[in-house]
Amino acid sequence: MQPIAPREEKTAIGLALMALSVVFFTMIDTSAKWLVLAGLAPLQVVFVRYAGHFVVSLLLFLPREGASVFRTARPGKQLLRALFLAGSTLCNFVALSYLPITVTTTIMFAGPIVVTLLAIPVLGEKVGIHRIAAVCVGFIGVLVVMQPWGAGFHPAMFLSIGAVLSASCYFIMTRMLAGQESNATSQLWGAGVPTLMLAPLAIPGWIWPDTTTGFAVLMLIGVFGALGHIATTTAHRLADASILAPVVYIQILLAAIAGILVFDTWPTIWTFGGGLIIIAAGLYIWHRERSQNRRTTLSRRGGPPFVR
Repeated sequence: MQPIAPREEKTAIGLALMALSVVFFTMIDTSAKWLVLAGLAPLQVVFVRYAGHFVVSLLLFLPREGASVFRTARPGKQLLRALFLAGSTLCNFVALSYLPITVTTTIMFAGPIVVTLLAIPVLGEKVGIHRIAAVCVGFIGVLVVMQPWGAGFHPAMFLSIGAVLSASCYFIMTRMLAGQESNATSQLWGAGVPTLMLAPLAIPGWIWPDTTTGFAVLMLIGVFGALGHIATTTAHRLADASILAPVVYIQILLAAIAGILVFDTWPTIWTFGGGLIIIAAGLYIWHRERSQNRRTTLSRRGGPPFVR
């Protein structure tokens, strides 16, 4: 088994890496929407995204750590984690072929809210009434974005909901494996399982892009995926998750810019309004969790830390 890299206190670098990962994730969504609109099947795009991620991970980790990097003491959990991640990506990429990137991104922001609910039965975490109330407010924000009562509603939004649920299960599995598996092992399993699973389905109906730009985007989407996930994992080793969590919300601005520049699609007032509600709920949950972690740390130390 490979040694797990120790935690370090380098908050500034961690924040920078987390912001960089958000840029890469926005580039994944932008590339996926562009490729699907260009005529490629979503299944093929998902396969290329993970195949590229797998190849980059192999090049980074295999020469340094050897074949033992594939060994895991928890293959069942790694397999389930990888399947949840692939399911989320597939649902999201199909949804992107019908919906503006700002809409899919905003709905995905409900992830921390769903994770809060799932952590109760799965991880046995205790969640108070304040966080439950924030969860309810967050779901109201999702309804504002989806507008099930109006003409702006599209059935593909249910795919975005499926992507959120699957991604939340992926994060729950990631929490369960935290401190038990190395970053290299998790990266290779997370990318390798979808690659092997989707290859028989994607390759027979393969279509190459008919432009140089399309070919470049197809080759780069997997690189974006690898760099984004590696940056995220490294960021969490350098800074506390409670500090990094709010950084993901800059993606709504990046998605809006990508939508305008690449697809000439402007976000609606409903998307921004619902997004603000979701972000407010997510930030409140983040604040409550961070406060609780601080109280737990202080109680263990026997008093407040020395301030300097």
